[in-house]
Amino acid sequence: MTRSALTPADLRLLAAAGGAAPSLHNSQPWRFRPTPGGAGVEVLADPDRAVPLADASGAAVHIAAGAALFNLRVAAARLGREAAVRLLPDPADPRLLAVLDLSAPVAGASPAGGPFGRDLYPAIAERHSSRRPFTNRDVPEAVAAELIEAARDEGVTLAVLEEAGVRRVLEVTAEAEDRIAHDPARQAETRSWLRPDAGTAATDGLPYAALGPQDHDARVPMREFAGRPPHHEGPPQPSQRFEALPQLCTLATAGDGPADWLRTGQALERVWLLATVHGLRLTVWHQAVEWPDLRWRLRDPAEGPGHVQLVLRAGYGPPGAATPRRPVEDVLDLPTA
Repeated sequence: MTRSALTPADLRLLAAAGGAAPSLHNSQPWRFRPTPGGAGVEVLADPDRAVPLADASGAAVHIAAGAALFNLRVAAARLGREAAVRLLPDPADPRLLAVLDLSAPVAGASPAGGPFGRDLYPAIAERHSSRRPFTNRDVPEAVAAELIEAARDEGVTLAVLEEAGVRRVLEVTAEAEDRIAHDPARQAETRSWLRPDAGTAATDGLPYAALGPQDHDARVPMREFAGRPPHHEGPPQPSQRFEALPQLCTLATAGDGPADWLRTGQALERVWLLATVHGLRLTVWHQAVEWPDLRWRLRDPAEGPGHVQLVLRAGYGPPGAATPRRPVEDVLDLPTA
């Protein structure tokens, strides 16, 4: 016996959850539509919302779509639906990135906390990037172990870096940030995703309130977001002192193709939602992966071959500001009949 088709209310709940996922510059490069028969959801790339200079390979679009897909899985569990995922189901349609099939009957009572060990659904709305200074409190080993296992369950390796690895990644990221600062085209691309804080008309991009300060001691290379255009409202935000040695992690995969990027996105969101449950804040550092030579230097040579997809900065501190979201009507394609 298969489950009935999703109702319009079900589809709206799923699309709202998917649309709350993280993406490069909050570009939200995804669309959702019901599967034929209506008992599932398709995730499609929206190429018009790509960030082509910072994401020449298209990896960031796939990672964002993978994060949205994981949110759909969490929301499906909230609806009592069993989720089966197929990645890249149609080679003839590269925009169709994944299909979430919710037609199978529930296989039995879910373990405590649901299929992910914990109820992650409330964290979807609470998860934000925090680009502010963190305290010097260490992430407990038990929490780090949970995050590592969460990524592993999605087929991705989360490595918590020791001091030597942290310093290597800091150096590489600072070099990437310097290259971006001297590239007018990339600066213009980044500025195109900045949004004024006044008003509520924005549905994508980054409000100035979400950007955060720079490190007063220039040790932690936070993205400068193209120098904050001089015409923005109010004076530049003063620098602040960040943690002496940030706690950094990498997400890495054995391969480096579209399926690997989609798995990375699912792992990123699973880790981030679990971190949010634990009161842990995250920032994604994307700068170094935008340059192939610098991206290669992110990896630990002792770990052998592998592809670092993202760098995460983790710690305890203030929550990040919320970023605008596209209305469900803009991302969900429903049949007109």
